[in-house]
Amino acid sequence: MSDFLQQVINIPKGTFKRIDLSIARLPSHTLIEMPIFVFRGREAGKSLLLTAGIHGDEINGIMMLRQMISEHILMPDKGTVIVIPLVNVYGFLQSTRELPDGRDLNRSFPGTLTGSLATRIAYILMHDVIPFVDFGVDFHTGGNRITNYPQIRCVFNDEKNIELATAFSPPFLLNSGLIEKSFRKEASNLGKSILVYEGGESLRLDDFAIKEGRNGIKRLMHHLGMKEDDCPATHETIILHKTSWVRAKASGLFDTNLKYGEKVHKDQILAYITDPYGTTQIAVKCKTDGYIVGINNMPIVNAGDALIHIGERK
Repeated sequence: MSDFLQQVINIPKGTFKRIDLSIARLPSHTLIEMPIFVFRGREAGKSLLLTAGIHGDEINGIMMLRQMISEHILMPDKGTVIVIPLVNVYGFLQSTRELPDGRDLNRSFPGTLTGSLATRIAYILMHDVIPFVDFGVDFHTGGNRITNYPQIRCVFNDEKNIELATAFSPPFLLNSGLIEKSFRKEASNLGKSILVYEGGESLRLDDFAIKEGRNGIKRLMHHLGMKEDDCPATHETIILHKTSWVRAKASGLFDTNLKYGEKVHKDQILAYITDPYGTTQIAVKCKTDGYIVGINNMPIVNAGDALIHIGERK
């Protein structure tokens, strides 16, 4: 049994403890630790893992979990909640997605203790934390310059995934397959059901995405019998079975008045791409009925760039 698991087991019921898991050292030999907060209910129950900051520049999930820890609202009545607000400490310090070795931590699982820095951190998560977990939610944002409308991504043909995602009740629910060497895929291989929450943009705080994530956690804990308090959703969860990107057919200035989350229709003009001199204007049209689940905030684009992410119902 790992030292982490032993510490978790020894936490008295009805209390919480911060466990600083040693990860590595900087070249200066400064120790890097991953703080993990463990909340144990007074009664036995399921174990829920909440993680954020696997990509160091995706800060909405970090802020969300920080708020919930500081407000003392993650203590369950039953079961255990394990919270890792910041997985990729290195990326966070440098405001980057990757680790110093240039690798994406979320493509480095299940990891190994003798490989790159990314694979070593992945191994620690899989070896020390995941064995104690039943379910989890991994919090992300859109990538560089992309804003995602609050959404849960899960596997639609996995009954437990759908059950948990429905309980979370996000504005959008997307069918998303498991990606090789991702945290979600490797956890699934061990029988652990992990959802991915996406909301907002990297390096920007999005109050709406943070609020939706917080409320979703409360609903999920209630569904799992961990907490009596509920937070009923005030919106419909729109189920999107397929997504696709509308891409730029030409280079230029990307101009749109649409907002993420909006409903769009086939052949609707979504945006225009113009040159810097006022001589050309190219309409960007929608190819299907659907909803904007993500949008590119970069006004200067090249031909082929992803502009607007459209989700489709059946």
